[in-house]
Amino acid sequence: MEVVNALGRRKSAIARVYVSEGTGKITINKRDLAEYFPSPILQFVVKQPLSLLDVAEKYDIKVNLNGGGFTGQSQALRLAIARALVKINAEDKKTLRAEGFITRDSREVERKKPGRPKARRRFQFSKR
Repeated sequence: MEVVNALGRRKSAIARVYVSEGTGKITINKRDLAEYFPSPILQFVVKQPLSLLDVAEKYDIKVNLNGGGFTGQSQALRLAIARALVKINAEDKKTLRAEGFITRDSREVERKKPGRPKARRRFQFSKR
């Protein structure tokens, strides 16, 4: 098997993954997964598609991650890994789709409007 690459996005985070056969090492921006995401919850989110298909020990994953915060980054990475697994084995798509790992979460931050402090928030109003 040669290297399979895929892209995952969430909010303003972009994850580019390169999956090759190996021992289950996940390297993000040349750092280990546990070092990049110290929180066990975020590590769990990243590994969800791998553990669902029981292939966590079969592939080495190299990741370029940029933009966004840690939650958005971990979810972008989850989508990218799921897409790469579908490229490797198309039969897995149904399983991953049922868990919701194939769907791109398209929610983005609404832009700030003029004359308002935030997108929808208004300045405090007082009749006096």
